[in-house]
Amino acid sequence: MADKILKRSEVPVENTWNLADMFESDDAWLAEYESLKALPAQIAEYQGKLGESAQTLLAFLKLEDEIELRLTPLYGYASCKGDEDTANGFYQDLRGKAMSTYVAISGAASFATPEIMAIPEEALEEFYKAEPELETYRRSLYRVRRRAAHVLSPECEMLLANAGEVADAPDNIGSILRNADMRFPSVTDSEGNEHQLTGGTLVPLLESSDRVLRKNTFEAFYNRLGEFKNTIAATLDAQFKQLRFFATARKYNSTIEASLDNTEVPVEVYHNLISAVHDNMDKMYRYVALRKKLLGVDELHMYDVYTPIVADAASEISYEQAKETVLEALEVLGEDYIELLKEGFNNRWIDVYENEGKRGGAYSSGNSRPHPYVLLNHHNNLDSMFTLAHEMGHALHSYHSTKYQPVNTSDYVIFVAEVASTCNEILLMRHLLSKTTDKKERAYLINHFLDQFKGTVYRQTMFAEFELLMGQMSENGQTLTADALNEKYHELNKLYFGPDMISDDGIALEWARIPHFFYNYYVFQYATGFSAAVAIASRILEEGKPAVDDYKKFLSGGSSTDPISLLKIAGVDMSSPEPVNAALKLFGDLITEMEELC
Repeated sequence: MADKILKRSEVPVENTWNLADMFESDDAWLAEYESLKALPAQIAEYQGKLGESAQTLLAFLKLEDEIELRLTPLYGYASCKGDEDTANGFYQDLRGKAMSTYVAISGAASFATPEIMAIPEEALEEFYKAEPELETYRRSLYRVRRRAAHVLSPECEMLLANAGEVADAPDNIGSILRNADMRFPSVTDSEGNEHQLTGGTLVPLLESSDRVLRKNTFEAFYNRLGEFKNTIAATLDAQFKQLRFFATARKYNSTIEASLDNTEVPVEVYHNLISAVHDNMDKMYRYVALRKKLLGVDELHMYDVYTPIVADAASEISYEQAKETVLEALEVLGEDYIELLKEGFNNRWIDVYENEGKRGGAYSSGNSRPHPYVLLNHHNNLDSMFTLAHEMGHALHSYHSTKYQPVNTSDYVIFVAEVASTCNEILLMRHLLSKTTDKKERAYLINHFLDQFKGTVYRQTMFAEFELLMGQMSENGQTLTADALNEKYHELNKLYFGPDMISDDGIALEWARIPHFFYNYYVFQYATGFSAAVAIASRILEEGKPAVDDYKKFLSGGSSTDPISLLKIAGVDMSSPEPVNAALKLFGDLITEMEELC
């Protein structure tokens, strides 16, 4: 029989997050929603006045802080509730109401950017002298003013703000299709036993040592996905069309330039990552050849990518065991960090297990008021333990930034978002490796570490290259059809996995299951973040407290400076290809050790 996936109402409360810390009830949320309707009128009172005086500008910026403090939990509650069960219409409606509120407030405040832009530099410096409290906002004012060439008239800014809800539609439609409407058949293993296939069980089933189950899972999943390929392609086409609309309106040369400029990351960093990975493709091909050899197969297929190559060393790791191991591994970050982890574990910051209709994957909400929230779809295996460490890295990054930064610089940009999470993973791996001398166990762990490199540096760079291709296709006037996307993706898969991998036809559809393609050039930062995290973790383990202190300054930095400068505080220079090359050198060294062990 297939393993039973619980309904949301059947999940034990101790395994769910406590959203009452944001709002005690849906009624309390609805009351705040109604109250927030008055904010657009309050905002409008400042229109045309921001350049009049330091006092007026300061008052408006404080109002923006108040809005942030109220709007973030409003959207956070609705979003988390909606993700608990994506088929629950009531909470999807709340999510829609929250987005409408956000759009209404953004529209009402659309005059602010051009007005702030219009204040002469000399006048703004006088404002800082007249109202010293304005210094708190110097960084955020700079971030607005640095993009002067891309800010439009107040009327046009209002129009773009009001288009926000429409622009969000492709992501919402794709999410509901993947998580709520799409159902997969049960799959059988070599003994005829049935297993329930969902978006959440796909990878665990592909990790099985049963090759028949892996093959059946792969084929059933992608055959089913193929039935929706045209719809999913249409949502991606709409996604890139809306990106083009905003990039063109704001006078950018491309969608990627518009995206990265928003976070002060040079476009060259994106291209340099792809070039560096291409230069190190030989190591990926060595990895694939080693996987083929150790699995003992005549042909290596895409359904053989996830299964451990030292499978008999795998062990079940309960959620309770995972928490204890993560705590041990991260002790190097200090007692204060460990106490925060325990607080999250013990006070229901985390929604732990899969249930019917629950959003797939895992995330940290980024909302740290009153504290972060983490969504998991936990399984009792090594991968899920690493996911726990990863998401709590995000959560504590958000916690530190919120605690130590003023509201206007408390939200770090996405370029640094994957560093803390991946640093936790690497510290966990180094901890596990330090505890074992058993060759088989060590080989199993190194296999997992190699898979992290493969999945985070090579795979995410492949995704980034595919996303770049989609952007270029769209900008050249080409419709993103399923057939065109299949062809491009299949070519990239062959390039990245090399001659020892059979790139099965089904893998050409993998793009259709990746939600990150709706995140606007996000995925490359997994690879850059992993590379930075390798360097930071090594420094922490080698230098101890000085490196930990620098790392916590980085965690507490928010957006107080640009992301390249923030990482330099932690001892990493991402304006150079060195961190990527160094990380992939370590990948090569691990392959060599694995070859010797096996």
